[in-house]
Amino acid sequence: MLELFNTGIIIGVLVSSPMGPIGMLCMQRTLSKGRWSGFVSGMGAALSDLIYAAITGLFMGLVVNFVEAHQRPLQIFGSIVMAIFGYYIFRNNPVKGLQRNREQKQTPVQDLMTAFFLTFSNVLIVFLFIGLYARFGFVLPEHSVRMTISGLIGVFAGAVLWWLFITFVVSLLRRWFNIRGLKLMNRIVGSVIIVLAVLGLVSSICFFR
Repeated sequence: MLELFNTGIIIGVLVSSPMGPIGMLCMQRTLSKGRWSGFVSGMGAALSDLIYAAITGLFMGLVVNFVEAHQRPLQIFGSIVMAIFGYYIFRNNPVKGLQRNREQKQTPVQDLMTAFFLTFSNVLIVFLFIGLYARFGFVLPEHSVRMTISGLIGVFAGAVLWWLFITFVVSLLRRWFNIRGLKLMNRIVGSVIIVLAVLGLVSSICFFR
């Protein structure tokens, strides 16, 4: 159970780490309104990720026999998806999506809800969850309901830890923070994901033989 929880944390961090629109939104709010506003926005994104993680787990649970019969090919597929995802992050320039208009003052609840719906509108995240689940063997027949719940809690915890880290760093360095440094951050995150994908692909192919 603890192992699945730890795997969930990794998945939660990987899903949350790309500096896309929601990442930019959290950083904007941290810089303009303070760390709490940015973190609450991140919590909204984490709640959305939890819902999609549960939906994806349920979907994969319906085809668990297929997953069991094709575990290695699916791990290879998941690694390829991760590699493509990592490359996209590496090449993406988040500064292009930066909105320069100052946001209207909002309550913490409004911060949370706007971030939640912004993240929830991206239904394609399901395919990322499927790839990560296949890569890490997150949904398997031998996993009990308690283990699955533990894993989902891990996904949420990973997302929360990521936003806590990001908002802390941005708040700490806000006087010296260069928004264009997000591009460098994307390249670092993308490189890490690509390395993990390549390692997973090599190990899957070797074991598959």
